[in-house]
Amino acid sequence: MALTPPVTEADHIQGNPDAEIELVEYGDYQCPHCGRAYPIIKDLQEKLGDRMKFVFRNFPLEKIHPQAMQAAIISEAAALQGKYWEMHDLIFENQKRIRIDLMTYAERLGLDTEQFNRDISNTDLQEKVKADFYSGMRSGVNTTPSFYVNGQKFNGDWEGPELLEFISQTII
Repeated sequence: MALTPPVTEADHIQGNPDAEIELVEYGDYQCPHCGRAYPIIKDLQEKLGDRMKFVFRNFPLEKIHPQAMQAAIISEAAALQGKYWEMHDLIFENQKRIRIDLMTYAERLGLDTEQFNRDISNTDLQEKVKADFYSGMRSGVNTTPSFYVNGQKFNGDWEGPELLEFISQTII
């Protein structure tokens, strides 16, 4: 299946925006598989450098991960203060403590906590997260993490060399 909708400026993009490789992850901040994928993506970013941009779209599985929606909204609130990727990294790097520490991350990142607390109640952020989720459904996401390379769904084993091989085949 193809990525629907394609990446736009409304997405959170890390890396060279003009990169030849576009890797999109639909993920859930509380999903242990997404937590295992996090260092793998960091490794791919290091290996591919400016040749790859990375996009993360929220796909919170609220029924099995009760903190996932809140974590997604918190990352979006951090984005309003220019710290999306810092919050993204902090959540995944402390995923096992997500139930305890989530609300303290704004202070750890030096965010304006009064503004942050107002922002997390903003229904626009909930709508952004839901829009990401529904785009995942339209794109055929049936598990987290799900990956798309240049708009094409990757259905292989992302924990082994297959994802890098798929990326290499996609850009040839």
